Amino acid sequence: MKICRFEYQGSVRFGVIEGDQVTPLAEPPFARIVKGEGSLPLATVKLLAPVQPPNIIAIGTNYMGHIQETKAPTPERPLIFLKATTSLADPGQAIQLPRIAPDHVDYEAELAVVIGRTARHVAERDALDYVFGYTCANDVSQRLCQKTLDRQWARGKSFDTFCPLGPWIETEIDDPQTLGIRSRLNGQTMQDSNTARLIFDVRKLVSYISDAMTLLPGTIILTGTPDGVGDARDPAIYLRDGDTIEVEIDGIGILRNPVVAE
Repeated sequence: MKICRFEYQGSVRFGVIEGDQVTPLAEPPFARIVKGEGSLPLATVKLLAPVQPPNIIAIGTNYMGHIQETKAPTPERPLIFLKATTSLADPGQAIQLPRIAPDHVDYEAELAVVIGRTARHVAERDALDYVFGYTCANDVSQRLCQKTLDRQWARGKSFDTFCPLGPWIETEIDDPQTLGIRSRLNGQTMQDSNTARLIFDVRKLVSYISDAMTLLPGTIILTGTPDGVGDARDPAIYLRDGDTIEVEIDGIGILRNPVVAE
């Protein structure tokens, strides 16, 4: 089932996408799915980020290929960082190159986990019971801030528009560890991998994070990016004004965002 969040005639609702129609939901979908009356043509609504998360929790260096290309140490446990919720961006919304740091802005295709019910001290064997669904994310990163200017990642990962999310939440994925994931920059494939290559899988991440902090419904967990990021290339390739960056995950869909100067 594809769950979206959309705007129509000034009103923002959750909905279920069925074919080329959207059926509005009578209430937020995390506790239960309650359809409202009527439906709308998908082409007539504006898709928004499919959730407004209470937290955006991200994982670094979680694919061996990305570790090798960046020459980072292999983590013994998940490397957790946070992105500001104000970094959220809708499908189709422009990623802004920050006016104070317009260069060295990179893309990162990621599988995003959407938590469906409150999770605390969850065992790995039960972890997927707390997952509502999955969506596409782009962990946009200002590499100069991330690696050189600052001593931690918060600013480099949290500029406004640095977390595009969508286009919807897919709730009917039985195994999140078998999904092809790729990014394309102006139509050229930059990353092409599979979530089977995650070092710490979704079960491990939900369990591990829930031992540290309560995961509320709607929380987003970004699971890490595979190899092929622009900063690791020779020469490096960064996002530029006029670019279009896409994240595609099999079984979910395509998240597409243009890039503009702020």
